[in-house]
Amino acid sequence: MKNKVLFIVTAIVVFLLGLLASSILNRKNEAKYKYVPQVNISENEPRNAEWGKNFPAEYQSFLQTSESDFASFQGGSAMRDVLHEDSRLVVLWAGYGFSKDYNQGRGHQYAIEDLQNSLRTGAPKGKGDGPMPATCWTCKSPDVPRLMNEKGIAEFYSGKWADKGSEVVNPIGCADCHDSKTMKLTITRPALVEAFQEMGKDINLATHQEMRSLVCAQCHVEYYFDKKVPGNEGIPYLKLPWKNGMSVEAMEKYYDDINFKDWTHKLSRAPMLKAQHPGYETYLTGVHADRGVSCADCHMPYKSEGGQKFTDHHIQSPLNNVANACQVCHREDADKLKNNVYERQQKAAENRLKLEDFLVKAHVEAKKAWDLGATEEQMQDILMDIRHAQWRWDYAAAAHGASFHSPVETGRVLGSGFTIIQEGRIKLARLLADLGYNKPVEMPDISTKEKAQAYIGLDVEKMKKDKEEFKKTLVPQWLEAAKKREAGYNTKKVSMNN
Repeated sequence: MKNKVLFIVTAIVVFLLGLLASSILNRKNEAKYKYVPQVNISENEPRNAEWGKNFPAEYQSFLQTSESDFASFQGGSAMRDVLHEDSRLVVLWAGYGFSKDYNQGRGHQYAIEDLQNSLRTGAPKGKGDGPMPATCWTCKSPDVPRLMNEKGIAEFYSGKWADKGSEVVNPIGCADCHDSKTMKLTITRPALVEAFQEMGKDINLATHQEMRSLVCAQCHVEYYFDKKVPGNEGIPYLKLPWKNGMSVEAMEKYYDDINFKDWTHKLSRAPMLKAQHPGYETYLTGVHADRGVSCADCHMPYKSEGGQKFTDHHIQSPLNNVANACQVCHREDADKLKNNVYERQQKAAENRLKLEDFLVKAHVEAKKAWDLGATEEQMQDILMDIRHAQWRWDYAAAAHGASFHSPVETGRVLGSGFTIIQEGRIKLARLLADLGYNKPVEMPDISTKEKAQAYIGLDVEKMKKDKEEFKKTLVPQWLEAAKKREAGYNTKKVSMNN
């Protein structure tokens, strides 16, 4: 009886081991044939769907960047009108495009569409009359490296935004980050390579783990348009201000030394700096970077489907994917992890909003000083205080994840902004008194986006009307021209006999 039981148990174990071996073999075969190439991808192939024929799992996850239903405390993928949420921003950016329109960025699938829809790009009627330079396309599409390779870097940057509307049609995707032959991560935007060279570094020496952040740093960084590049004078050449370092003070010094300004403020006349989105710079000052965690580890964590492990190309907030993005390292409950993030963001937001109040008042008070006859000499130091304080505020605000990526550095930057703007407002109070004005300057009613835009003189309704006409007429022409051009692309199928 004992031998019979032992036989039965042994048979069951052998059967189960056979199933396990069969499963492992099947998984190995799946892995072996999973990435059998279907097409030869050309060097300048911008169409993500073509890459998807060889990498269907990654491509299908990439398509999920079209989802726009997740909103966190200060991010996510849902469409949000930031000027509606915080109308003070309209005054802070008076005279600059962001005072017209500023929406929370959606997923990478919308990179082209959202730029076309933005009031900041205006309503061009044809070639050459778009108000923004062609350089503004740089981070929006894999058509960009294609055009840079075909026409040259400076030629791509030259001209107006509308000039290349029919050429830049594919949203951010595969060719922005991957070599078409080896699939290795690669840098396709020359500004990042040039910035490393200016710092005396060779980006080609970066490790694979570093590249999992550097491909993001091609776009999620502070940048400016330099029209004084030798040999390309007058062309808005995209550059990163890292020569002195990546801190808020180092980049500020860089801009001050070259006497650069993004725009002149409409109210205060201060020579302003607009922080773009220095996410990479602020990330480097945080604990995750210090521990060797890359952008992709959290925003593109590994994923398993059908027994196959791959990088999830649904690039999104980790808070919408806590299990894969956070709990791989942190064993706490998902709600606790989210609350930890929100707590840091909320505390940073408290100080950021207080600093906004001081900055708004400074701009309005400076306008009053000008109205009372202040001279440029009297206003010079005051305007530089406004410039430097708002630069710090914008550096902390525009790096959307900074208050979580690096809460200590974000607090330090906002704190220094408080000190500078308070000193500037003391100087303003003294100047106003010298000009015979000895009472508080009356603040305008900017309680809504509409009131704030009216205060700085924007006719937003006309902009919206012109934009709708542009979307009905010129955009379809761009798409039709692009469709005809792409029909001529020759994507060869892979011969199974090779």
